[in-house]
Amino acid sequence: MDALILQLLNGLDKGGAYALIALGLTLVFGTLGVVNFAHGAIFMIGAFCAVTLRKLLTISTQVRDESITLFEAYKEVPILEAKFPVVGGIIVDYSVPLAIIAAIPVMLALGLLMERGLIRHFYKRPHADQILVTFGLAIIFQEIIRHYFGANPIPQAAPAIVAGSANIGAFLGLGDNVVYPWWRLIYLLFSLIVIAGVFAFLQFTTFGMVVRAGMQDREMVGLLGIDIQRRFTIVFGLASVVAGLAGVMYTPILPPDYHMGMDFLVLSFVVVVVGGMGSLGGAVLAGFLLGILQSFASMNEVKSIIPGIDQIIIYLVAVVVLLVRPRGLMGRKGVMED
Repeated sequence: MDALILQLLNGLDKGGAYALIALGLTLVFGTLGVVNFAHGAIFMIGAFCAVTLRKLLTISTQVRDESITLFEAYKEVPILEAKFPVVGGIIVDYSVPLAIIAAIPVMLALGLLMERGLIRHFYKRPHADQILVTFGLAIIFQEIIRHYFGANPIPQAAPAIVAGSANIGAFLGLGDNVVYPWWRLIYLLFSLIVIAGVFAFLQFTTFGMVVRAGMQDREMVGLLGIDIQRRFTIVFGLASVVAGLAGVMYTPILPPDYHMGMDFLVLSFVVVVVGGMGSLGGAVLAGFLLGILQSFASMNEVKSIIPGIDQIIIYLVAVVVLLVRPRGLMGRKGVMED
């Protein structure tokens, strides 16, 4: 029972990452009709926003080591801590949450620049052209990150106050054997808040209502005198922010490297297809569903029966779902159908 609860929690936090990336992918496809293979790279760039901020906050200087009295000795200390011993240390410790604030304008600007500078020229081109150009863009981003940050993963620490594990078992009345990292629980809560925020924005704001109307009938909304293209451009930027923030918060769970965006991109596209192209609810549902299935498939008891099942379970589910429901779980009629 304890192992099942842990695997469920693992699946939920992994599914949260899949759902956030897939949500952004679906927003872009549903509004602009673009299959964006650079979306995983945006997730990666968000992660490296956290890396960059921490590097800036930990630029060090030499200060005298008072613990050594026989001779003068010096040690490296972040400048921020040297000037502001208490506040500086707190800021460095909370670099990952603070990176959210820094990443929002960066990811928004990157998304708007991508859409205005490149994506808009491919609106009416075949999906194969869109895939090729955005995949090429993803490789460019990937190589830029590798050039400046190297090929090795760069660990990022969660704030010390949440660096330990929560006693889930005691909370559920199951004893003290079920413990789970605090940061993974925070990431799950964060993903649920962002998903709820996106749906609330689209459902209850005037801007969101116009965007949803434009997703259904762009020409009719345009005839009403509304600049729907400008709103779709903003949505592209918002989708980039969602993916970027998902990357920022994931850094203490998985040390970022230049290839992480491509790893998540493939899985997230499978999530989008299983959920149904153009369906926001389907993307979220499929993200959590596939995350949970992948987690349970990674159990030793399961792998002993079917070796390697954890590596292919998502694709097997995709095959089964598409055989039964070619449009995905919640796909709309006419999407990706010629």
